[in-house]
Amino acid sequence: MIQSRIFAAQGLTKLAEKYAEHSTEEHGYVEKCVDRLLDLGCDVKNGDKKDAPVFKDAIEFIKYDLQVSKDGLAWLGEIVEAARGDYKTFEILEEYYKDEEDMYWAEQQLELIEKIGLNNWYANQV
Repeated sequence: MIQSRIFAAQGLTKLAEKYAEHSTEEHGYVEKCVDRLLDLGCDVKNGDKKDAPVFKDAIEFIKYDLQVSKDGLAWLGEIVEAARGDYKTFEILEEYYKDEEDMYWAEQQLELIEKIGLNNWYANQV
């Protein structure tokens, strides 16, 4: 959400909307996971987290976000496999795992920048 607001302040309306939608979607997955943990009788904690970088440069953020997606999908794949015996948990994790749209979108944007140039790409984000 923070990145969305930064992009909005820069006048990059389409990029701001894309990341606002992404944030909302991610929160939905968090809700499902927390609900499932509670269903299983787990103690849900909100511990210290590593600070995530905040970017003013949209391209640097897209590159960072792409790497986060790649790393996250590799890690999530292991968790999905471990949850195969718990069908409800597996279903939730599988749905999240299949949502690779953001990774593909980031790859597509970086390829598009190469083809049309940075200034044209930025013009498309207004």
